[in-house]
Order: sequence, then C-alpha cells, then structure tokens
Amino acid sequence: MSEVVLIGRETELAALTDFFAGLRGGGAAVMLRGEPGVGKSVLLDAAARCAEADGMTVLRASGSEFEADVSYAALNQLLMPLYAQLSVLAPGPAEALAVALGFGAGPAPDVLLVCTAALLLLNAVATEHPVALLVDDIQWIDRASAVVLGFIGRRVTGTSVGLLVSVRSGAEGFPQRGDMPELVIESLAAAAAEALLDTTFPRLRPPHRRRLLDLAQGNPLALLELPCTLTETVHTSISRDELIPLNERLQALFTARISALPERTRRLLLLAAFEGAGELRVLRTILDTGDGLIGLAAAERAQLVHIDDANARILFRHALIRSAIVAMSTHEERRGAHIQLARAVSEDQERRAWHLAHAADGPDETVARLLETAAHRTMLRGDAFAAVVSLIRAAELSPANADRGRRLAEAAYIGAEAGGTGDTARSLLTDAHQAAPDSSGSLHAANAAAFLMLNGDGDVTTAHRLLVGAIETGDHRYRADDPALIEAMHTLLLLCWYGSAPHYWEPYFRALDRLDPEPPAILALLSKTFPDPVRTGGAVPELVATVLAALPEETDPTRIMRIGTASVYLDRLADSRQPSWRIVHQGRNGGPPRRHIGALMHLCLDDYLTGRWDEAEHLANEGQRVCDSGGFPFFAWYFRFHRALMAAGRGRFAEADELADEITHWARPRGVAAANLFARHPRVLAALGRGDFEAGYQHAVAMSPPGVLASHVPHCTWVMFDLVEAAMRTGRVAEAHAHVRAMRAAEVAALSPRMALLVAGAEVLISDDREVLTQLETVLDAPDAERWQFETSRIRLIVGEKLRRNGAAASARPHLIAARDGFAAMNAVPWLERARNELRATGYRQGERVSPGIVPEALTPQEAVIAQLAARGLTNKQIGEQLYLSHRTVGAHLYRIYPKLGVSSRAGLADALSRRLDAAAHGSADDRPG
Repeated sequence: MSEVVLIGRETELAALTDFFAGLRGGGAAVMLRGEPGVGKSVLLDAAARCAEADGMTVLRASGSEFEADVSYAALNQLLMPLYAQLSVLAPGPAEALAVALGFGAGPAPDVLLVCTAALLLLNAVATEHPVALLVDDIQWIDRASAVVLGFIGRRVTGTSVGLLVSVRSGAEGFPQRGDMPELVIESLAAAAAEALLDTTFPRLRPPHRRRLLDLAQGNPLALLELPCTLTETVHTSISRDELIPLNERLQALFTARISALPERTRRLLLLAAFEGAGELRVLRTILDTGDGLIGLAAAERAQLVHIDDANARILFRHALIRSAIVAMSTHEERRGAHIQLARAVSEDQERRAWHLAHAADGPDETVARLLETAAHRTMLRGDAFAAVVSLIRAAELSPANADRGRRLAEAAYIGAEAGGTGDTARSLLTDAHQAAPDSSGSLHAANAAAFLMLNGDGDVTTAHRLLVGAIETGDHRYRADDPALIEAMHTLLLLCWYGSAPHYWEPYFRALDRLDPEPPAILALLSKTFPDPVRTGGAVPELVATVLAALPEETDPTRIMRIGTASVYLDRLADSRQPSWRIVHQGRNGGPPRRHIGALMHLCLDDYLTGRWDEAEHLANEGQRVCDSGGFPFFAWYFRFHRALMAAGRGRFAEADELADEITHWARPRGVAAANLFARHPRVLAALGRGDFEAGYQHAVAMSPPGVLASHVPHCTWVMFDLVEAAMRTGRVAEAHAHVRAMRAAEVAALSPRMALLVAGAEVLISDDREVLTQLETVLDAPDAERWQFETSRIRLIVGEKLRRNGAAASARPHLIAARDGFAAMNAVPWLERARNELRATGYRQGERVSPGIVPEALTPQEAVIAQLAARGLTNKQIGEQLYLSHRTVGAHLYRIYPKLGVSSRAGLADALSRRLDAAAHGSADDRPG
C-alpha cells in the first residue's frame, strides 16, 4: 500500500499491507475498531484502492441502521457484483444463495447452505484473482448477513479470500468481539493531528488552530470538518459548543451543509439513506422526473456522497452524514420516502414489509400481517431473533388488542422456545397480557410461559397443568391447521415425556383424538413412536417411511429436530445425522441455541449407540456449554447423562456416579421423572462394568420391573438386555426369563434391527439351546448388526464366554476377537479387559490370527473390492456410487470386513490387505491356533 499516503497512519497502513500480501498465500480476516470519525472508512477506501491496483476483486458493503431488520440486506450489497457468476455453483447452493439474496424465488433456504454457498462462490471467484471483502459499519448489518460473514471469516484461512470489516468502539453487535483479530484505530497523535490540519488548512490563524486541535482530540474527521465553520460563525461558537459530544457536533456541521442543498437533492439523499444498499437502480425506479439522478450532483460537489460508477451505487462519505440527513427530515418526508421505497422493492416481501412499517403513522392491520408473514419466513431460516423483532413491530401496528396480544405472545414463545432470550420473553409475555388481558390464556402465551417455567424452576407439573388448561379452554375448535394449537401440542408432548407417567399423557391423547381432520404427519408419528413405542411404535411403518423420506430435503430446523425425536426409539437417528450436523453448524455460527441443543442431543445418542464415543464426549461437553450460555439450563441434565454414559462405558465409574447423582439431585424436586430414569442408565452400565451385578440389577429394575416393559417409559428398552444379564449373574433366573418373555410378547424386535439384536442376545443369556445361538448368529450377520458397535460387541462377548465355558474355545474365538476389537475402538476399558481375559482363556495369544477353519477368513468378492476402495481413502458414499450400493450397505460390509482382517477401523485396512497378499504368496507361520 505504498502509493497511499495517510498522515499518521503508517502503522495501520503497514498492517493492511501485510493483510493483502497474505491473501495470495492464504486468506485472513481482520476487524478495524475505533470511534466514529477516527478514519476507519478512509482506511477501507485506501485498502480498496490498493487491492484493485494489485488486481484483486474488491467487494464492498456498508451497514445501515435502517435496514438492520432485513435479512441478508448487507450480503446482497456485498455479492451483487457476482450475480452473473452464481452459475459456477452446483444447483442446490446456487438456488439457496439466489433466494437468500433476493435474486430468485423459492422456499427460505437453510442458513448453513447459504453460508456454504457464499464461501464456495467466493473461493471460485478467488481462483482467478484474490477477493477482498470490505464491510463498513458492521455493527449495523442485519443478523443473517452477520452470521454469513462470521462463517466466512472463520474459514478463509488457506483460501485467497480476505475479509476486512470496521466497527464502532463500544458497539454491541454480531459478529461479536473476539470472533476475528482486531486492529484498533486510535485517534491521531498530536504531531500527526497538527500535520493533517496544517496540510489541509495551511492559513488558519494560530488561535483558531490551537482551539481546533484541542476540540478535535486527534479525530481526523473533526480536524477536516470543524475548520469549515470558522468562516460562517463567530469565534465564541466554538467555545459554546465545547461541552457538546464530538459526534453530535460533527453531525450538526453536516446538517448545516445538507441544509444548503437543493430540495430535490435532499430528497434523493433521504431515499438513499433509507434504501440502505445504495443501489442507483432503485432510486431511478422511484424518480418520475426526466432528469434522472442529476440532483445528486450537488451532494457530490459538497463531498457528502461518492458515486461508485463500477457498481452503480451511491456511498455516503461517513455514517454521520446519513444520520444527519434523517435527523433533519420531517415526519412526512420520512414517511413518503419509505412508501416510495416499498413500491420500488415490491418483489422483496420482507424489505417491502419493513418499509411500510416505517411509513405507518398509526395502527395498520395490513402492514402488521405482512410483518407477521415475514416473521414466519424468517423462522424457517432459523433466525429467531429477527422473527421476534418482526412480530414485536407487527404487534405495535395491530389495531385490535387481541391481535396485539397474540403477536406479542407468539414473539414471547419464539424467544423462549428457540432463541433462549428468557428475560425478553418474560417482558413480552407481560406486554401481551397488558395489551389484551384475555391473551394470557392464549396458546402462544401458554407455550411461552411453559418454556419459561422449564428454564426457570424446571417445574414440569405446573407447566403441564398450565398448557393443558390453555388447550382445553381455547377457541381453536381443535383445528389441525391452527399453528398455535399444533405448537402447543408439540410442547405438551415434551412435558408429558418429562413427566414419564401415564396420567401426564391422558389429556394429550384426548386433545390429539379431537384434532380435525387429523394430526399433521410429524405430530402423528411422534405420538406413536415417542411416548410408548413398546406398544405403538411398530404400528406406523408407512408413516415412518414417508416422514423420513422427506428429511434429506428438509430445511426447517424445527421440523428436522421433531423428525429426529420421532426416530429415537426406532433407532433411525442415522437418517437425521446430516441435517442435525447442519443445525449444529448453524448454532455454532449464531443460530438458535434451542435447535443447536436438540441436534447435539440426537448426535450424542447416535454416537453412543454406534461407537463414536470420542465424538459423543466432545458433543456432550459442547451441549452443556450451550445450555449454560444460551439460556437453557433445563436441558443441561441431558448432556450430563451422555457424559455419564461415556464415563461408565470407559471405566471412569466415580465420574459416572457423580454425574448421575447431579442429575437426580436436580430432577427429583422438580418432578422431571424422565431425567431420574435416565440417570439410572449410566448407573446400570457402571455397575456392570465393575462387576457389581447386584447393583446393576437394582438400578435396571428401578426403570422397569422384571417381566414388565413399563408403560410410557420408552428408555426401559435401552436397559432390558442389561436387566437380563444382571438377573442371570445374580441367580435370578425366573426374573430373567420373565423379562425375555415380556420382550417377546411386546414384539420389540420389530421396532428396529438393534432391538432384534438385543432380544436375540437376551435369549442366548437364558438358554443353552444351540438353535437359539444359531438364530443369534443370523441376527449378527444382518447388514445393520455391526452398526450398533457397543451392544454387538457386548453380545459377542456373552456368546464367546458361553461357548468357551461349554468347551467350544475355537468357536468362541471369532466372537471374542470381534468383541475385543469393538471395545478397543471405543476405549470401553472394562469390557475390553473382559474380552482379553476370555481370549486368553481360550488359549489365544495376542498377535496371533485364528486359522481359516475357525474364522471366516476369506472375503467375498464384493467385500474384497469394498476393502480395497476403502483402503484407498474413498468414503462410503463414493464406494457406493462406484458399486451402485447405498452408503449404509457399504458400511455394513465394512463392519463384517474388519474382524475378518483383524482390524477395528479403516485405518488398518491397507496394512491388513498387504499382509494378506504376502501370506497368500508365501504362507504364514502365524496362522495356527494357540
């Protein structure tokens, strides 16, 4: 940046020089922070000139306080010049970005997809020339754009994309302080301030010069603007303004200069101030005179604005100029400008709604409805904050108190349920009641109150009673198309589940049966698979298939979470892993914490079942942090449960017991029976791990008595195998047999392959019949069996132990080796030691391979191809595409391949295949039993 000369900014220019030099070797993001007028915009202008001179692609945007509520307004400014290049993206990301930016029509896109699409587009453009993104006044950009910029800023390393933003000191906004490295722009040092003043105004009289230096305090904008008043005011005016804050003094100076402009110029500047993006096209659309934008000439000559010819935009020299233009306008001028802009952007419904809202000079139900619709569209993007703001403004414009109360209640509900804004939700709920006292009984108000109770005292019983009363006394006539009623039913379902007793569910099912014409698909599925899947979960196979089939294309975070919840006890969480990860990334980038928490819950559950225990521990810790920081203390117990499970499974028994005690201590006085029951699970696991089968039995039967799969306690199916094992090991043979009979009678095996595996494993525990073992081996050979790594390994361990004790050591070894490898992959220390001990008892020595006659050593032709492709680093999806298989089928094959090759993961495939080739060529002295 050597060609740019800014007095007193050598250090800052050097930092920017380093910033741009680094773009050709790897991207970077920097935030310029400083007081108004200190020179942030000037430095951005200098950076833009140098980047352009160096052949970079420069994209600019500026935050506008008048468009801070319009989603993606700033991103639209930034990426508008790249509109023609959207075609470089795949259809999905291209469509999502086009819709978000207002370039195309379609359903509201997924936030993470928009973030990813924007980054992909920038990376594609940067393959030809480095891209510099310059965003001024980021404290005023809309939240949706800020989320995208934060996403980009955290991922530019290693690219040729640079992000340079400016923010006012003390501004609270998003991205938040610390999201990216900062370069603080200080006021000019005394010598630099004097040099700037002397260079710009060399003929100032000494007294005026000294007084200006004292007043400006090193602020460059003040040094440049205050001298202009000396020829128009008496000297005492400076003294009289001494106590006026510098920003107000500068704005007053701009106001004086704006007043001297022609009326049509001021009118154009007011339109530009409210339009936000600075698009000349929009201004031309509004003008009905033949002279176009010629009225801007006077503002250009007064150096108030600059016209960017390349991008057809008008840029204000400083944000204070825009504020001064608005401050000196009349109410009718502001109203008229917003009405004109609403007409000009009629295709952008959200922007139109906000312009009309700003133009409204009293209650207006039409505009209120537009804002309410905009809020619902915003929620589909997962932006709860923007939805709450839209609903609050809609409430302010509502002529009828009932509508005002209803909209405030819905804002409170969204704030409490999705946004984690507890204090805001309480305030809104109070306002809703004041607006319409009867609204306190509305469903949205009751919903909000229920969530506030959960995240306050955690009182499940009171929240349940409140919501049941609101549903049973509401005027909704049980219409299944009433959004408030359906939201209330979803909330009531959760409250009933937390209560974990049949009497909680009775009013829920009464209301469900009255829905007309029938419940929505997701609610209907949840009602069968979540409350009591043992009795009703197997009755809806077609509905399960229909709902899950739509999941890959689903973008609404709320629907994704509810579908995941409906699939928990059917063991179909794998279907929602990818959408859940999208929500987690959204949460990490500023999305709703409630959805973030829900996605982490589902991923933790699936990780536990499938052996991804390292990831499960990491996500459980993340979930607890989000609960603590996001305003959702109620849900923290769930992540303590997962942490306890991992601790128990890995042999950290004291930690598991301590976490389970924390859950019980918190849950029991609040009536959260589900948490109490869940706390039993890690206690069962810890007891079995340390060989205390009596304690394991007692904890298991506390969830569900022997011979019974308790009503409306769905989690009892997750410890039914543990109960049978503990019963057999403590001599309670009758109780074990009774529990297996209950499992058969309930046909839980039909719920999922995992349930079938557990039932078959329990049958082996109570029987020495060879036919029973054969049936289990058939289940173990099923494609999905190895997916349930922990339970499959435990059952193989049980089978190996039983075979060895019956004198069939050779037949036991394959099962014990597979169990050992599975436990080793999870670091399930207690069970790993048991498997190793059993292997040694069969005469097997560590490092030896079992002979081909004992282990099904040979790979099938298809397994051999899959093993080779996986060893080359291909993913399951890529392998499936080559072999015309689903990725799940590939995964199932790999789980069978690993024990055949004596490895526990893909990492060992290459070496194992190499050893196999060597053995085939030369024979192996190690291939004999111990």
